Amino acid sequence: MQSPWKILMVAPLFLLLSLQSSASPAYDDLSRPRDSNGHTCVGCVLVVSVIEQLAQVHNSTVQASMERLCSYLPEKLFLKTTCYLVIDKFGSDIIKLLSADMNADVVCHTLEFCKQNTGQPLCHLYPLPKETWKFTLKKARQIVKKSPILKYSRSGSDICSLPVLAKICQKIKLAIEQSVPFKDVDSDKYSVFPTLRGYHWRGRDCNDSDESVYPGRRPDNWDVHQDSNCNGIWGIDPKDGIPYEKKFCEGSQPRGIILLGDSAGAHFHISPEWITASQMSLNSFINLPTALTDELDWPQLSGVTGFLDSTVGIKKKSIYLRLWKRNHCNHRDYQNISRNGASSRNLKKFIESLSRNKMLDYPAIIIYAMIGNDVCNGKSDPVPAMTTPEKLYSNVMQTLKHLNSHLPDGSHVILYGLPDGTFLWDNLHNRYHPLGQLNKDVTYAHLYSFLNCLQVSPCHGWMSSNKTLRTLTSERAEQLSNTLKKIATSEKFTNFDLFYMDFAFHEIIQEWQKRGGQPWQLIEPVDGFHPNERKSVFLKGMLMTSQTLDNQEWTQLTSWIKGNLTCDSRTREWLCCCLRIVSGRRCSSSGPKSWERRIHSTPRLNRCLETKVGTEPLRSMHPWGAQGGRGLGKLMPQTLGLLRHRPKGVSFSSIFAKCLSLNEEHIWMTVQLCLLLGSVTLPLFLK
Repeated sequence: MQSPWKILMVAPLFLLLSLQSSASPAYDDLSRPRDSNGHTCVGCVLVVSVIEQLAQVHNSTVQASMERLCSYLPEKLFLKTTCYLVIDKFGSDIIKLLSADMNADVVCHTLEFCKQNTGQPLCHLYPLPKETWKFTLKKARQIVKKSPILKYSRSGSDICSLPVLAKICQKIKLAIEQSVPFKDVDSDKYSVFPTLRGYHWRGRDCNDSDESVYPGRRPDNWDVHQDSNCNGIWGIDPKDGIPYEKKFCEGSQPRGIILLGDSAGAHFHISPEWITASQMSLNSFINLPTALTDELDWPQLSGVTGFLDSTVGIKKKSIYLRLWKRNHCNHRDYQNISRNGASSRNLKKFIESLSRNKMLDYPAIIIYAMIGNDVCNGKSDPVPAMTTPEKLYSNVMQTLKHLNSHLPDGSHVILYGLPDGTFLWDNLHNRYHPLGQLNKDVTYAHLYSFLNCLQVSPCHGWMSSNKTLRTLTSERAEQLSNTLKKIATSEKFTNFDLFYMDFAFHEIIQEWQKRGGQPWQLIEPVDGFHPNERKSVFLKGMLMTSQTLDNQEWTQLTSWIKGNLTCDSRTREWLCCCLRIVSGRRCSSSGPKSWERRIHSTPRLNRCLETKVGTEPLRSMHPWGAQGGRGLGKLMPQTLGLLRHRPKGVSFSSIFAKCLSLNEEHIWMTVQLCLLLGSVTLPLFLK
């Protein structure tokens, strides 16, 4: 994805397309200067299209539609004021060209925001004019022959060249490039400011004047005098003299969630209302200033670190909110170290922004999710620019060694595989893009072709009509996923366990279709590439629990596992053994056969094996939840450490009966839940 810094510098006439331009993937070097002609062209075509369609929707003049667009923009960041200034500069010629029935492609080529270089193909979004392109362009240039706009457009403009803005621009640019907060008084990498890499991206600082106070650290003297880890728990209970932090959090194994990701993990999103004339209103751009200062990302809504409620009516919660709900001692302990355009190749440029002290902080769950840019680029021949399996192995090992030197002991790292992006073309190519819905003239196939021609596509390999190229891209993605899987199974590190998970794309689609949705609804409608909020939340939710979590019995079982079972390799073997029995298979030769014999030796479980239905309910869940008390005590898991004895009221057979009453998907989700939320060992069934 293109560096979002350009968005803050580009002329606001092309504001709406500047948004689209930031959807393009970066190449190997994020800091390398790049030719922005392609992005400028896309921006011009988008904005001129919106102006033209606003006039059509409201049956108004082009002048009125431009003024209407500016009236919709907020005053923040001087967006409204700048828009009116741009109208004054460019409006007259745009009016002339649109009044002469020139479409957005012709307007932008005439004004030289789009250029066809010698020997290069003509890039256009809309169908070509009935007359020849050369004749149409010559006619359009005659209309604006004496206009000063052409000279202006070639001269360029950069607001950061102004002396009064140079220093502030440089500071903002540095914050974005290094992925650290713009406003951070004590330089602890946490901020009290929401955007510009502030607490939308990582937990909010509760004392920005003290670098020893930040989310995720172990409490200083049980936080008797101050809240050193910003989880809102500090002081002493006057009734018994015990510090609240000790009372609520000791033994609960708090752990943070950290995402190392790309634009998908950062939740890149361009609102369709920003470019859809029929939906545009005074409320359409309310969130635009926030989006611009968050690099057009919405990490506060992401499937991993999001802390705000979903905007699309999904009840699923992010991984952070699930961890927080399980243990409020995890409050504010999240970090979204994602960047637009990030890949295994350039992660080293900003991984230093990760904040974790192996001596002072709690362990963390780290999700490595570079799911696209190692195979995605916008080059005319994208295959040579893809990361090879050998290079990926080297890059990931470098990242893991860095994590091992910074993460506290007891952390977990999950390597996420790459998806099969052939889904994009198969489900979107013949659907109308938001710009084409009014006049039925622009499909996603047209958009993909336009972006590929300009070499600014987020992923030429998958967003292409060339089936062979799409297949090659998916094959490379599968090779890279297998490389990640190999690393997870063969490499060991001292401070964290290493796991691998496939990108469960087909499972997400199936679940969405069960709810009455269509596959194409899981993709961002404007860029036609990124997973949207629905898909993101579903994907991360599958890491945490079954889709049938609302079922009371399943909730009881998973709650019991989270509260009592700790998850080393033997725990996973035990759960997989259960999975094999449910599916009618025996445990593998390496599996815990003694457990299987013990299962079959229990008459009650023999009946369960025959009927595949467990009938004995859990008798009591109280011993493993929070133990009584008032206030936060009710919300704190009290017993998540090693269990010395089997809990009262629950027999070995009742747990397995409950296990056997579930289907294979439930058990597999339990294994995944175990991987994420478990702790150290399993003494319960080994006596």
